[in-house]
Formats: sequence, structure tokens, C-alpha cells
Amino acid sequence: METLQPPRTRTSQRARPRLAFSRLHHCVTLLSCCVVGLLSAAAPLIGTSGVFPAKMAGIERYRIPGIVVTTKGTVLAYAEARKNNSSDWGEIEIHLRRSLDGGKTWESGKKIAHLGDRLEGNPRKATGGEREQTVNNPVAIVDRTTGAIEFLYCINYARCFSMRSTDDGVTWSQPVDITATFEPFRRHYDWKVIATGPGHGIQLKGGRLVVPIWLAYGKVGDHGPSAAATIFSDDHGRTWKAGDLAVPNTGEFTNPNETMLTALADGRVMLVSRSVSKANRKIITLSPDGATGWSTPKFHEQLWEPVCMASIVAHPAKAGTLIFSNPHTVGRDSSGKEIPAGRGKRANLVIKLSRDDGTTWPVSRTLDAGPSAYSDLAVLADGTVVCLYEKASDITAARFNLEWIEGKP
Repeated sequence: METLQPPRTRTSQRARPRLAFSRLHHCVTLLSCCVVGLLSAAAPLIGTSGVFPAKMAGIERYRIPGIVVTTKGTVLAYAEARKNNSSDWGEIEIHLRRSLDGGKTWESGKKIAHLGDRLEGNPRKATGGEREQTVNNPVAIVDRTTGAIEFLYCINYARCFSMRSTDDGVTWSQPVDITATFEPFRRHYDWKVIATGPGHGIQLKGGRLVVPIWLAYGKVGDHGPSAAATIFSDDHGRTWKAGDLAVPNTGEFTNPNETMLTALADGRVMLVSRSVSKANRKIITLSPDGATGWSTPKFHEQLWEPVCMASIVAHPAKAGTLIFSNPHTVGRDSSGKEIPAGRGKRANLVIKLSRDDGTTWPVSRTLDAGPSAYSDLAVLADGTVVCLYEKASDITAARFNLEWIEGKP
């Protein structure tokens, strides 16, 4: 029986080279995509750059770092510029440096606060304090709806101001006094000290801007006893309101103060507070909207508390991915046993990674084993993380990716 064969398609001599080239081009394109994908997914990244070295521009020391990435990708690094010494009180300004290449290089620093009338008065200094202005605790918030950067800071730990930049931090509006925002907290504590952040604030999916704050209600100028809360804006920074008290100074939670926050995958807001509690662990509380309905605070066993500001940021790689930075130390006695409410050394800055919205932190890697203290985190559009941190007497920026944190070869 004769077997029927399918008709052959005849290709002209002129068409054959074009067909071969098309197939070759397709193969090369696929191979290139695979190579690029493998490199971008697997190559660990780590690099550092100096941002605020001590003695720069006549400043004795820079402290209290903060960092954000604007909607245009500009990195803004800011810090307290402590002119004469490293004390929390004294003649202090806020300085800013911009980076247009993801934190690899930096424009010259400049003073951005306070640019209003001087408000002098240092209650911690018996002689000469009446002529000093302490500008403290800077916090930037990127408004991804308007593209503006809202910027809050305090003066003499007694008044709070807000200003705005609409050109990626090149220029800033005149400061507006928003101290009245803190008055509702007096129903809890008759505060004498107020402070924003430090670090950065966040914007929620609905547009709300949220800034962590702390207040102290001892003697004038004293930073304790203290408690933590948030303030928020629902009109893109034009006005600010007080949220509920988030972490009171009560029971086992002793003097909560410097606080950082992040949005979780389901829209809730997580607040992580420093304290001098006996547990030597960070305090965690959750809110559905960043302002009200805070859950009962609790200690997180994996987040050690050396009595030092830490930072936390959500990463876009996958819902529920969080990154945390903090000196991973606790106070111990000569036998190695933890000292209740002991102060750990400000050293061994560690980066932690969570894939379940901070429920567990199974991955950690040391960023700096030496003297290291306050830090803040931001994420670039390509997923690169920038950590601005106090390295000994300087402030340094470290750039790394998730592959580096996970220790992948």
C-alpha cells in the first residue's frame, strides 16, 4: 500500500538565508535573556561609600542618620550636624546630601534646617546654653502621589516643624510649626520633650503619611520617662494629627522611645520601638491604619535590644519581605548571662531578613562587626538596599541586595 506523504513546502533559495538568520537571532536573544536573568538573580552585591565623615565642613560629628529614595530615584541622606561635640544637646543643624546614582557617589552636603528664626535654649547646659539651638530628629517621608518629600524635625526637643521639597531635595519650603499636633498626647502624659522618628516615615496605600514619634514627661530636657506613638497626615502633609498612644510606659515596657515603622503586606502597620526594658528585646505593636487600634505590645525574641535606634523597611521582591538593621548585641555579665535591662555594645550591625512580615527573622548577616550604632534603610527601584549607618565616628552608606543578605555565592 502506498503511504501518503504530506506535501513539501518549497523554500526559495532567496528565503533560506533570511530564515536561518531569523532562527539564529531568536536563539541568541533567548540565550542573552537567560544569562542576564541568571546574573541579576544570583550575583550578590555589597559596596560602601562615605557620606558624613566626622569633621567635614567644620562639623565635629554627624549623628542620627536618615535616608529615603524619591519617586525619581534620587537618594536623600540626612543627619544631625553636631557642630561642637557629639552630645544630643548643643548647636546642631540638619544637613542633607543627594545621590543621583543609587548611593554610589554624593553631592556636596548642605544645611536644610532650621532656616527660620533661631529658637535658642539648651536647658542641659548651665552656661552658654541660652545661645544654642538644637535642631534634632529629622524624618523624611516620600509622597508617591504628589512626588514631594515631606520633612519633619524638632528644635530643642520642644517644638516640631514641617517643610516640603518638590524638586527632589534641591530646595525646601519655609518651615511650618506643627507643635500643636502633639497636644492631644497630654491626656496621657504631660510631656516636656517631643521628638520625631528618627529615620524615615512611610506612606500607606491609601495615601496617608505616618511618622513615628516619642515624648518624654520628666523634667525639662530629660529624655525619660518616655512613651511612643505616631502622627499622621491625610492631606499630603498640609496638616498633621496625633494618633493613639502606641507603646505606653507601663508594666514590663520601660521607657519606649526611638521608633521605626513599616507597612505589612495586608496593609497593617508595624511599629518597632526601642526601650530600656528588662527583656532586652525590641517592642512590637500593630495597627490597621498606622494611627489607631494598636495591638497589645510584645517583645520579639529575635530582635535584640542594645538600647539603640534600629530601622525596618519593606522590600518589593515578594509580599511579606522585610529588612531590619540593628547592632545585634545585649548586655551580659562576666559569665555570659544576659543582664536584665543591660545595655549592649553599639557594635556588630546586623541585617536581618523576614519573608513572613516580621513574624520570624531566619536570615541575618553582619554588615559591620566593628563600632556601629544608629541606622536607616531604603530600597532602590531595582531592589538594591541602602543602609545609612553610624560607623564609629562617621556615617557611611552600604549598598547590598537580597542575595548578599542570604549569603549566596
